[in-house]
Amino acid sequence: MQRSLYAILLDGGFVTKKLRPSFAAPKEHTTAEDIVALCERLKALPHLAEYELLRIYYYDAMPATGTANLPVTQTFFDLSQTDRFKAGQSLYSQLVLKPNVALRMGRVQLSKQKWRIKQKAARHLRQNQRALTDADFELDLQQKGVDIRIGLDMARLALRDMVRAVVVVTGDTDFVPVFKFVRREGVKVIVDQMGHNVRDLAEHADISIDPSVAMP
Repeated sequence: MQRSLYAILLDGGFVTKKLRPSFAAPKEHTTAEDIVALCERLKALPHLAEYELLRIYYYDAMPATGTANLPVTQTFFDLSQTDRFKAGQSLYSQLVLKPNVALRMGRVQLSKQKWRIKQKAARHLRQNQRALTDADFELDLQQKGVDIRIGLDMARLALRDMVRAVVVVTGDTDFVPVFKFVRREGVKVIVDQMGHNVRDLAEHADISIDPSVAMP
């Protein structure tokens, strides 16, 4: 008898941010192997023993491209030459080749202002007035089309009866309505917040994974 299927849905921006502090050795960027290792730990959860994996969906936004002038010195700045852009390209090109992994990519949009002052710099400047530097600013980037892809895929998987369970790795309460929807369709929702501990997500999932189980 064929086992019921399940899918893993990874909120990429959240996952990479939460993985970095857990590295045994200091490392700046998350790799495809880090993502695969997380998925292997999720696949080994006892809650999934009676299910078979359909697919792993990874959601993120392609790093922004384009050019800008630095806010203070007005030095020319090429976004495609940043470490962030190169690391993102490397991650996605490796991850898409992993077994049973599908990428769902949104986009990153640079605002008209292009730069915003860092919160840490703003707090420091309120206490100690000084001249601004380029290092006090960060790019004003907005992620587009990622959350909607996660929600639509969860709804599609449920309505087409493609899976009977989903494992969602996120800390975003915007997914509570879709959690409610797929549960009404008879799909079990397992959420792993990677220690984020948002009560609303736990309340509207069937199972909330203890980080000590999902992570080493």
